Amino acid sequence: MTDYQAVLDTTLSHIQPLLLSGKVADYIPALAEQKLGQFAMALHTIDGKTYTVGDCQARFTVQSVSKVMTLTMALQRYEDELWQRVGKEPSGTAFNSLTQLEFENGIPRNPFINAGAIVTCDALFSRLGAPIYTMLEQYRRQSGNDKVVINKKVAQSEFEHRFRNAAMAYLMKSFGNFTNEVEEVLWCYFNYCAIEINCAELARTFSYLSNQGYCAQSQQQLLSAKQTKQLNSLLFTSGLYDAAGDFAYRVGMPGKSGVSGTIIAVVPGKFTVAVWSPGLDKFGNSVAGIAALECLSEQLNTAIF
Repeated sequence: MTDYQAVLDTTLSHIQPLLLSGKVADYIPALAEQKLGQFAMALHTIDGKTYTVGDCQARFTVQSVSKVMTLTMALQRYEDELWQRVGKEPSGTAFNSLTQLEFENGIPRNPFINAGAIVTCDALFSRLGAPIYTMLEQYRRQSGNDKVVINKKVAQSEFEHRFRNAAMAYLMKSFGNFTNEVEEVLWCYFNYCAIEINCAELARTFSYLSNQGYCAQSQQQLLSAKQTKQLNSLLFTSGLYDAAGDFAYRVGMPGKSGVSGTIIAVVPGKFTVAVWSPGLDKFGNSVAGIAALECLSEQLNTAIF
């Protein structure tokens, strides 16, 4: 039987020298207040056990990890129809690129770059009567904590600096690939990014990705086994933006990052792991977080190839 706690303890020891590396996301003022040196990691197995190391009581906003839940909920409502509005290919460009969107007639490359997540949010917005409340309740059920909240200061800060994201949305609207009012959808999108959680809760929230689409906390079959496999494939190729190839090479798991310094990663049939450390590299991914997942992968030999 694998001693996951010992593996996490070894991982923390290994990455200690990296905790002050990188820089916090300062283009969103509320995120710039995060302090370097913080670290937490949690691993949740498909049989319901959670193992933690570091400051797993610390709370942070999920940021772009929210794109995975937005896609999940959109797939529940649209299934393959969704792929008429967003692609499945790696972008090869920055997560907030406008040039690619213009070149490809308003169809974002994948659901994990900003334009792709925003158009997916627009699709979901059309099917939900209370999109922000519905999303928050989903996190509460899946995390096992009914007191999970949205950090309104972060959401407001992101909304006040929305201009590039708004440009993407209006560009998609000009191509006929955006249905609702841009400002309303963006407010929804930023609230999704500002859901505040800790590492153990985050690992439980996305545990369905390692369990054929079934979430034990909420007792819901969120996606079919086939859809879950497909989503994990997209995470593997596109979850860390234009650093996805390096992440696949070093870590070998499907994953998704956010600029708060968090990353989720998945080993299908075994566990979901969440890590958080706010120091980012030039691609917007956690320096210590990627190193921790690489160390974990090496110890457990969990790379999928």
